[in-house]
Amino acid sequence: MRLKTSLLKEPKHKELVSCVGWTSADELYSCSEDHQILKWNLLTSETSTVAKLPDDFYPVDLHWFPKTAGSKKQNQAEIFVITSTDGKFHLVSKIGRIEKSVEAHNGAVLSGRWNYDGSALITAGEDGHIKIWSKSGMLRSTLASQGSPVYSVAWGPDSDRILYTSGRQLVIKPLQPSAKVIQWKAHDGVILKVDWNSVNDLIISGGEDCRYKVWDSFGRLLHTSSPHDYPVTSLSWAPDGELFAMGSFNTLRLCDKTGWSYALEKPNTGSVFSLAWSADGTQLAGSCGNGHVIFAHIVEQHWEWKNFVITLVKRRTMQVLNVVNEAVDVLEFRDRVIKASLAFGHLVVATSLQCYVYNSRNWNTPLIFELKEGTVSLIVQAEKHFLLVDGAGLYIFSYEGRPISSPKYPGMRADILNAQGISLSNDTIALRDKSDEKVIFLFDALTGKALGDGKPLTHKMEVVNIALDQFGPLKERKIAFIDKNRDLYLTSVQYAGREPKICKIGSMVHCMAWNDSANILCGIQDNQFTVWYYPSVVFVDKELLPHTLYVKEGSEFARAPNILSYVGTKVTLRQGDGSLVYSTVPPYPAILHDYISSTRWEDALHLCRFAKDQSLWACLAGMTMASKELTTAETAYAAIGELPRVQYINFIKEQPSKESSLAHMLLFSGQVQEAEAVLLQAGLIYQAIQVNIDLFNWERALELAVKHKTHVDTVLAFRERFLHKFGRKETNKRFLQYAEGVEVDWEKIQGKIEMELSKEREKAANASVRGSMASRR
Repeated sequence: MRLKTSLLKEPKHKELVSCVGWTSADELYSCSEDHQILKWNLLTSETSTVAKLPDDFYPVDLHWFPKTAGSKKQNQAEIFVITSTDGKFHLVSKIGRIEKSVEAHNGAVLSGRWNYDGSALITAGEDGHIKIWSKSGMLRSTLASQGSPVYSVAWGPDSDRILYTSGRQLVIKPLQPSAKVIQWKAHDGVILKVDWNSVNDLIISGGEDCRYKVWDSFGRLLHTSSPHDYPVTSLSWAPDGELFAMGSFNTLRLCDKTGWSYALEKPNTGSVFSLAWSADGTQLAGSCGNGHVIFAHIVEQHWEWKNFVITLVKRRTMQVLNVVNEAVDVLEFRDRVIKASLAFGHLVVATSLQCYVYNSRNWNTPLIFELKEGTVSLIVQAEKHFLLVDGAGLYIFSYEGRPISSPKYPGMRADILNAQGISLSNDTIALRDKSDEKVIFLFDALTGKALGDGKPLTHKMEVVNIALDQFGPLKERKIAFIDKNRDLYLTSVQYAGREPKICKIGSMVHCMAWNDSANILCGIQDNQFTVWYYPSVVFVDKELLPHTLYVKEGSEFARAPNILSYVGTKVTLRQGDGSLVYSTVPPYPAILHDYISSTRWEDALHLCRFAKDQSLWACLAGMTMASKELTTAETAYAAIGELPRVQYINFIKEQPSKESSLAHMLLFSGQVQEAEAVLLQAGLIYQAIQVNIDLFNWERALELAVKHKTHVDTVLAFRERFLHKFGRKETNKRFLQYAEGVEVDWEKIQGKIEMELSKEREKAANASVRGSMASRR
């Protein structure tokens, strides 16, 4: 990926250009110290003068009033704010008329920014004051006062906090008076420019120490650049938060959100004083010290999937290379490409007006449909359909171009959805709530309605990353998520009526990704590459989980890599310095998943015997127990030396009734309440009581016996024997109360137990006879 820049031979402005701002994707306004506002039309390459400002008017900053979320793309901003060196800010209409001038600061107003919904304007001055103004220019409050000039200011993602510079320090100040202020030393020189992105919640700063730095919203340093030759004079996030641009003297750099540099350009511009991205994130403009306005757009972006590599060679042209047979296809588009995604055998390309869907088997005839709303900021693909996010909402389409659904939740802001907070599978959509990051909303992909009873999934900590598995039916669908503590959890998306069982499967996990064709999860855990061959084993037999892991160590995993994709057996990672690393995972677990999903138990056993891998046997043990295939499970547990479990499986097989077998399988998985419910529903009261006795749940056992008026003496007898063994006396008031009128007779109790078991055997035999007679009919 790189920037393709363009400069006119002769500058249109006669003096330094101080600020630029886009009205639409193809129209830009620039202000200069030659007292002119110029309009640049990129479609016709024409430049016209909008207004001639007074001779004592020297502009410093310009910011267009934000378009409302979900507005049609034809709508353009109608008003902008210009700050100037005389201490005023000016509200200026699109035709260049100054609607209002406001005395704001003593000395120059160095920065002026609208918040994201346009309800407030913030200005920062040479006098060290930061002030908040209404949309119409009325002073609301002075947020901060300090002894040094505030060179740059930025709004937080929810417009509830302000980031500003204070010499070498950065300060995050909430608008609420009582809230805590975060302040830290950020640079070794005066900080000249800051920006805060609403999608990824990251901060960039640059200053006179000639470095730029990336921070999170808590002030933790994520990246620091090597020193440049000159101070960093401008910084700007791309709207989708994936890239940012940095400007310095005769320097323009394109960087990834993690800080490493994609491309460096050395145009003859003088210092780049301000940078602005177009709303679709494809074009960049910079105001230059020598009177030029520099334009740049992104080219040579790459997408990979299996044997295809796709490159954006021009704004409207892509090249498809099949690396197997070296066949090359060229894809032409009517409008410029804004977003693209390649996965599951399909290429989805969003241009400024249309969406193109290509099948990898045929690159000649795309399916094309019109885009109704604003600029697409994100594309997420699943096997059967894909999802588009724009400023107004999110929409699911089939690969035939048919709209499927458009899920929404209260307070949803589609403009700040990012890839970490959204996940799509064939039947489910998961969305992390940006206003309360502990909450994950789950929707049916086909209807757009909330899953189950409509309640979202709520975790005890803020969630930073979510991912749905891609294979299997909805009832088995799982969601993995990483929380703020970097712990990795797994839970089912369907948990009708009851509290979801959320199981922790990893700690210190930096990132994760599901395989595209099997429910295998990979991640970077504590600087090691870890693969969870069968993460759902945690719901069946959590002690097997460590035995189902594949761990790979290496220096390439130590530099905070990010997993881009996990396709087949190949995992693509991007390291902290931007380099791509490929890692492979053994193919056997995916084959085993395939065998189990098609109930090919013998083939699964043959595979495990051939591979001679203990982790495969552990996976098979968990999978077969989940499928209630006890014979194969017995073999698998024996192969990994888990003899107590083999004995328990034999005990399950010997149970006289299906209900008892099912209950003991649930007990095997640690689901005590479910096991008890199965037994009670089948009328097996004694067995339900015995389960609680075996687990030393004495109070529950007594409660059941009293409730059903049976086997109270059995519970008391086992309790007495238990206490006698440990030389203890009874202290529980309930047991003392019932023991008073009950005499323990072990012979009588043994007879009652035998009678209960024979009743169950008889009942099971009768059910079996009825079943065989029904099948003969």
